[in-house]
Amino acid sequence: MRNYSKYIFCLFVITVVTITAYGQVLPDVQNSFNNYNTNALTEKLFVHTDKEAYTAAELIWFKIYNVDGIDHNPIDLSKVAYVEVLDANKNVILQAKIAMKNGSGSGSLYIPVTISSGNFVLRAYTSWMKNFSPDYYFSKKLTIINPQKSPEPSKAVADDYDIQFFPEGGNLVNGITSVVGFKATNQWGLGVNFKGAILDAKNDTVVKFSPLKFGMGHFTIKPDINAGYRAVINIGGKTIQKQLPGINNSGYTINLTDNGGGQLRATVNSGSQSGTVYLFVHTRGAIKLVANAVLNNGAASFDIDAAKFGDGISHITIFNDAKQPVCERLYFKRPAANLLIDAATDGQVYHTRKKVTVDIAAKDQSNNQLEANLSLSVYRLDSLQGIGHQDIRNYLWLSSDLRGNIESPDYYFKNTGKEVDEAIDNLMLTQGWSRFAWNNVLSNKAPEFKFLPEYNGPIVNAMLVNLANNQPASDILAYLCVPGKRLQFYASRSDSTGKLIFNMKNFFGPGEIVAETNTEVDTNYRIDILNPFSEQFTNTNPGPFAVTTAMQNDMENHNLGTQIQNIYSVNKLRRFYDPNVDSSAFYGTPYKKYILDNYTRFTTIEEIMREYVSEVNITKPKGKFNIKVLNEIGMYEADPIVFIDGVPFFNTNKVFAADPLKLYKLEVVPFTYYVGPSVAGGVFSFTSYKGDMGGNEIDPRAVVLDYDGLELQREFYSPAYDSDAAYRSHLPDFRNVLYWAPYVNTATTGKNSISFYTSDQTGHYIGVIQGITTNGVAGSQNFMFDVVK
Repeated sequence: MRNYSKYIFCLFVITVVTITAYGQVLPDVQNSFNNYNTNALTEKLFVHTDKEAYTAAELIWFKIYNVDGIDHNPIDLSKVAYVEVLDANKNVILQAKIAMKNGSGSGSLYIPVTISSGNFVLRAYTSWMKNFSPDYYFSKKLTIINPQKSPEPSKAVADDYDIQFFPEGGNLVNGITSVVGFKATNQWGLGVNFKGAILDAKNDTVVKFSPLKFGMGHFTIKPDINAGYRAVINIGGKTIQKQLPGINNSGYTINLTDNGGGQLRATVNSGSQSGTVYLFVHTRGAIKLVANAVLNNGAASFDIDAAKFGDGISHITIFNDAKQPVCERLYFKRPAANLLIDAATDGQVYHTRKKVTVDIAAKDQSNNQLEANLSLSVYRLDSLQGIGHQDIRNYLWLSSDLRGNIESPDYYFKNTGKEVDEAIDNLMLTQGWSRFAWNNVLSNKAPEFKFLPEYNGPIVNAMLVNLANNQPASDILAYLCVPGKRLQFYASRSDSTGKLIFNMKNFFGPGEIVAETNTEVDTNYRIDILNPFSEQFTNTNPGPFAVTTAMQNDMENHNLGTQIQNIYSVNKLRRFYDPNVDSSAFYGTPYKKYILDNYTRFTTIEEIMREYVSEVNITKPKGKFNIKVLNEIGMYEADPIVFIDGVPFFNTNKVFAADPLKLYKLEVVPFTYYVGPSVAGGVFSFTSYKGDMGGNEIDPRAVVLDYDGLELQREFYSPAYDSDAAYRSHLPDFRNVLYWAPYVNTATTGKNSISFYTSDQTGHYIGVIQGITTNGVAGSQNFMFDVVK
């Protein structure tokens, strides 16, 4: 008895020392882990849409929040976010590039009238996020209905079920009692109820099991490697048999139990093995706890204060004596901080076309007012449009760190109690690992990233190919421009793999780009512009779509309202905010500007250059015009770049062949000018009256491509019935989205107030507010009211 007491005392001392000074435990693993995560900054996006069900010809309004993957603070890394709508076959239906600033951005997508009714997936990501698994892109389900188009004939799909088993820690080991999590889903990824049993080779029942919530649960088993276990499951009138995961002769297991009072116990079993085991806990890349313990009779326990875990999902990893990871387990801790949003309307029942005022306040649990970045949507509830299960808080703390679809994530946040705690632990048991693999961390190799963060604006990636051998060409200068009145010009030198990177800035709206090499020097190359959108997809299925009788009337109302909006308010729906970009050319203010009508109009470009521009020397050796810019000691060695309507012309004979009477102005920069890796001995930029390049054509070897820049932000149309004439207007107003505001920010006072007007649509309405503070505290709130005649 005395010896046992000494052992407990020693174990207690060891545990206390290693937990309070864990820098001394696994220092090499900690260093590798920190180095890896320093180089692997992660972003998370959350998208708040105005609603989740739409009709064809409507607009999808959305606000994007971008936060740091570790602390959830808004992050101003990527200046571009990519938004897509995919159908059930992962075909891209809609796409947009959204400008981001200070960690947020907003936009809209027009739903074409050619679309078929169904469930779709909206997903969002940044270029930087493409370096990681698409499982961590933001995604949510949307329903789109097109009453004007016959639905695609539905294929009869037989019930299909996926049953998976997850031994706690990752392994079943012969003779060691283990917890096994299980999950059963249908073909749409939704959890299903069932009854099951584990039978051995003699058909004896070893254990019976059934799910607690969302098709998930767990059971305990002491595996025997010779027992020949199989699971027999009765589900949906079918009997399914499935083998349990393989049983190892030796290995390690972990069992995590909640001892109450905020104390956890992690018990490690290794059969007859001896030595030291190490406990390593991290939360989203931040180390929270490292401890070691000596195995006694093949077992060791770690008593852990749950307060040491970070909020959200933590990883508990067990290392053996050889510093190899042998078990891993996820644990969820409800976040302590919460953005509390109060939203109070000035009434509960309103008549049509009446003003609604909403007072908004943001605060913490101590009632301190908070400055928050919020978005607000007010829409009508009906059989098509309900209340979503996903909000910014449960997404950031839960869904964003797990692979696959999380069914009803709000359940784990809006409810408390023993059943909820068990349900979320089942979720942790059945999810696997996220973000990285330990072999990548422990290799001490810096992670390799294919995609750069778009810190200054859109990046156009391209490949330069040598036509002689159809192989990538390295160390060749290439150029990209956006023709138009605002001269946008970029240069890039191909790397060893032939890749070109053009860092663009403030490129808004649909347009045309021209990419080419200097065809006077490099003639045998082709430029392939790469797709900026992600070509990686997950297995997420948005699920089946079916129209019930109860939905028919609401479908007709939605369709009628959309048509009326597009007929009577079409011009108001096509208003866009000015992006307020600098309209000057890439070279800024020119040294000299010549409005050609203010001078004698000559009939050749040669005469204009010789007579007007004193800083140039023009020669014509061997019948080819040559321009050199003069300086105080002679001429710049590099040739200048000459533009007509924003397009560079490297063949100066083409420039001098232009019709000067079609040209409006000439801007001159008679100095050495650097554009990325390119050096120009001056810049000459002609602008035509009609944008026809003075009768010239772009070099046929150049790549001319329609290319969408950042989306122009559309104005949300919300009529104001603030006068008797407006109130009595005979123009119908069938809006079901009364208000959308992507930026309803609370100032340092933590308060704001907004107003809008009801439409002619009566019914029950909901307001949904989402948002986050500057230090990463997220929250959401709903308010409701009724509209009557």
